[in-house]
Amino acid sequence: MRIIAGAAKGRRLAAPRSGTRPFTARAREAIFSSLQQRLPDSVVLDLYAGSGSLGLEAMSRGASSAVFVERNRAAVRVLADNIAAVDLGGTLVEAEVERFLQTDRGTYDLVFVDPPFALADEDVGTVLRLLGDRVDRAGCVVVHRRAGGTAPESDSLRCADRRRYGDSEIWILVKEQP
Repeated sequence: MRIIAGAAKGRRLAAPRSGTRPFTARAREAIFSSLQQRLPDSVVLDLYAGSGSLGLEAMSRGASSAVFVERNRAAVRVLADNIAAVDLGGTLVEAEVERFLQTDRGTYDLVFVDPPFALADEDVGTVLRLLGDRVDRAGCVVVHRRAGGTAPESDSLRCADRRRYGDSEIWILVKEQP
Protein backbone atom coordinates (compact mmCIF):
# COMPACT_ATOMS: atom_id res chain seq x y z
CA MET A 1 0.00 0.00 0.00
CA ARG A 2 1.26 3.49 -0.87
CA ILE A 3 0.31 7.13 -0.40
CA ILE A 4 -1.45 8.03 -3.66
CA ALA A 5 -0.85 11.78 -4.00
CA GLY A 6 0.58 14.89 -2.40
CA ALA A 7 3.74 15.60 -0.46
CA ALA A 8 4.31 11.95 0.50
CA LYS A 9 3.20 10.46 -2.84
CA GLY A 10 4.61 6.98 -3.36
CA ARG A 11 5.65 6.38 0.26
CA ARG A 12 5.00 2.80 1.30
CA LEU A 13 2.72 2.06 4.22
CA ALA A 14 2.85 -1.19 6.13
CA ALA A 15 -0.40 -2.95 6.99
CA PRO A 16 -1.05 -4.88 10.18
CA ARG A 17 -0.98 -8.64 9.60
CA SER A 18 -4.52 -9.14 10.90
CA GLY A 19 -7.44 -7.32 12.46
CA THR A 20 -7.68 -4.54 9.86
CA ARG A 21 -9.18 -4.18 6.40
CA PRO A 22 -7.48 -1.44 4.39
CA PHE A 23 -9.37 0.74 1.92
CA THR A 24 -8.59 -0.34 -1.63
CA ALA A 25 -6.44 2.08 -3.65
CA ARG A 26 -9.35 2.61 -6.06
CA ALA A 27 -11.74 3.57 -3.25
CA ARG A 28 -9.14 5.85 -1.59
CA GLU A 29 -8.43 7.63 -4.88
CA ALA A 30 -12.14 8.22 -5.56
CA ILE A 31 -12.91 9.42 -2.04
CA PHE A 32 -9.92 11.75 -1.87
CA SER A 33 -10.68 13.19 -5.29
CA SER A 34 -14.15 14.13 -4.05
CA LEU A 35 -12.75 15.55 -0.78
CA GLN A 36 -9.84 17.49 -2.33
CA GLN A 37 -11.37 20.93 -1.72
CA ARG A 38 -11.88 20.12 1.98
CA LEU A 39 -8.30 18.99 2.62
CA PRO A 40 -6.10 22.11 2.70
CA ASP A 41 -5.37 23.06 6.32
CA SER A 42 -8.05 20.69 7.65
CA VAL A 43 -7.92 18.96 11.03
CA VAL A 44 -8.47 15.22 10.57
CA LEU A 45 -9.65 12.49 12.94
CA ASP A 46 -8.96 8.91 11.79
CA LEU A 47 -11.01 6.49 13.93
CA TYR A 48 -10.24 2.76 13.84
CA ALA A 49 -7.11 3.96 12.07
CA GLY A 50 -5.43 0.60 11.38
CA SER A 51 -2.45 1.42 9.15
CA GLY A 52 -3.36 5.12 9.16
CA SER A 53 -3.69 5.18 5.38
CA LEU A 54 -6.68 7.57 5.40
CA GLY A 55 -5.30 10.16 7.81
CA LEU A 56 -1.83 9.97 6.27
CA GLU A 57 -3.26 10.37 2.76
CA ALA A 58 -5.18 13.44 3.98
CA MET A 59 -2.02 14.94 5.47
CA SER A 60 -0.07 14.22 2.31
CA ARG A 61 -2.74 16.14 0.39
CA GLY A 62 -2.67 19.22 2.61
CA ALA A 63 -4.41 18.55 5.93
CA SER A 64 -2.67 20.45 8.72
CA SER A 65 -2.94 17.75 11.38
CA ALA A 66 -4.41 14.35 12.14
CA VAL A 67 -5.31 12.36 15.22
CA PHE A 68 -5.19 8.57 14.75
CA VAL A 69 -7.23 6.44 17.17
CA GLU A 70 -6.59 2.68 17.28
CA ARG A 71 -6.86 0.10 20.06
CA ASN A 72 -5.28 -3.00 18.49
CA ARG A 73 -1.70 -3.16 19.82
CA ALA A 74 -0.25 -4.73 16.66
CA ALA A 75 -1.94 -2.09 14.51
CA VAL A 76 -0.71 0.67 16.86
CA ARG A 77 2.91 -0.46 16.33
CA VAL A 78 2.48 -0.50 12.53
CA LEU A 79 0.68 2.85 12.64
CA ALA A 80 3.47 4.45 14.69
CA ASP A 81 6.00 3.22 12.12
CA ASN A 82 3.87 4.55 9.25
CA ILE A 83 3.50 7.98 10.87
CA ALA A 84 7.29 8.14 11.31
CA ALA A 85 7.96 6.92 7.75
CA VAL A 86 5.66 9.47 6.13
CA ASP A 87 7.15 12.20 8.34
CA LEU A 88 4.21 14.62 8.20
CA GLY A 89 3.35 14.48 11.89
CA GLY A 90 0.17 13.28 13.52
CA THR A 91 -0.93 12.25 16.98
CA LEU A 92 -1.42 8.58 17.78
CA VAL A 93 -3.91 7.67 20.51
CA GLU A 94 -4.10 4.06 21.66
CA ALA A 95 -7.68 3.80 22.91
CA GLU A 96 -11.17 2.46 22.30
CA VAL A 97 -12.94 4.84 19.93
CA GLU A 98 -16.00 5.38 22.12
CA ARG A 99 -13.89 6.06 25.21
CA PHE A 100 -11.74 8.52 23.24
CA LEU A 101 -14.81 10.38 21.97
CA GLN A 102 -16.28 10.59 25.47
CA THR A 103 -13.23 12.50 26.72
CA ASP A 104 -11.89 14.29 23.63
CA ARG A 105 -12.93 17.90 23.13
CA GLY A 106 -11.33 18.56 19.75
CA THR A 107 -13.20 19.83 16.70
CA TYR A 108 -12.47 18.24 13.32
CA ASP A 109 -13.01 19.21 9.70
CA LEU A 110 -12.78 15.67 8.35
CA VAL A 111 -13.43 12.42 10.21
CA PHE A 112 -12.83 8.89 8.92
CA VAL A 113 -14.84 6.11 10.57
CA ASP A 114 -13.53 2.79 9.26
CA PRO A 115 -14.49 0.17 11.87
CA PRO A 116 -14.27 -3.59 11.46
CA PHE A 117 -17.19 -4.83 9.37
CA ALA A 118 -18.19 -7.01 12.34
CA LEU A 119 -18.92 -3.92 14.47
CA ALA A 120 -22.69 -3.68 14.94
CA ASP A 121 -24.62 -0.88 13.19
CA GLU A 122 -25.82 0.31 16.62
CA ASP A 123 -22.20 0.77 17.73
CA VAL A 124 -21.43 2.79 14.59
CA GLY A 125 -24.51 4.89 15.38
CA THR A 126 -23.18 5.51 18.89
CA VAL A 127 -19.85 6.68 17.46
CA LEU A 128 -21.66 9.05 15.08
CA ARG A 129 -23.77 10.47 17.92
CA LEU A 130 -20.62 11.05 19.98
CA LEU A 131 -19.02 12.75 16.96
CA GLY A 132 -21.88 15.21 16.45
CA ASP A 133 -20.38 18.13 18.39
CA ARG A 134 -16.83 17.38 17.26
CA VAL A 135 -17.47 17.86 13.54
CA ASP A 136 -16.92 21.42 12.39
CA ARG A 137 -19.94 23.19 10.90
CA ALA A 138 -18.50 22.78 7.39
CA GLY A 139 -16.94 19.39 8.11
CA CYS A 140 -17.74 15.89 6.97
CA VAL A 141 -17.54 12.28 8.13
CA VAL A 142 -16.56 9.40 5.83
CA VAL A 143 -17.95 6.03 6.98
CA HIS A 144 -16.73 2.72 5.49
CA ARG A 145 -18.99 -0.33 5.96
CA ARG A 146 -19.88 -3.66 4.33
CA ALA A 147 -22.03 -3.21 1.21
CA GLY A 148 -25.74 -3.75 1.72
CA GLY A 149 -25.66 -2.79 5.38
CA THR A 150 -27.80 -0.23 7.12
CA ALA A 151 -26.96 3.38 6.33
CA PRO A 152 -25.25 5.13 9.25
CA GLU A 153 -27.57 7.39 11.21
CA SER A 154 -27.09 10.46 13.34
CA ASP A 155 -29.31 13.33 14.43
CA SER A 156 -26.65 15.92 13.59
CA LEU A 157 -25.24 14.42 10.37
CA ARG A 158 -26.98 13.74 7.05
CA CYS A 159 -25.89 11.59 4.13
CA ALA A 160 -24.55 13.69 1.25
CA ASP A 161 -23.13 10.84 -0.85
CA ARG A 162 -23.05 7.05 -0.94
CA ARG A 163 -20.73 4.93 -3.07
CA ARG A 164 -20.13 1.23 -3.51
CA TYR A 165 -16.72 -0.37 -4.15
CA GLY A 166 -16.88 -4.16 -4.37
CA ASP A 167 -18.02 -5.49 -0.99
CA SER A 168 -17.73 -2.05 0.64
CA GLU A 169 -19.92 1.03 0.82
CA ILE A 170 -18.74 4.49 1.71
CA TRP A 171 -21.04 7.16 3.07
CA ILE A 172 -20.10 10.81 3.24
CA LEU A 173 -22.03 12.56 5.99
CA VAL A 174 -22.15 16.31 6.48
CA LYS A 175 -23.24 18.45 9.40
CA GLU A 176 -27.00 18.99 9.43
CA GLN A 177 -27.59 22.73 9.13
CA PRO A 178 -30.28 24.19 11.45
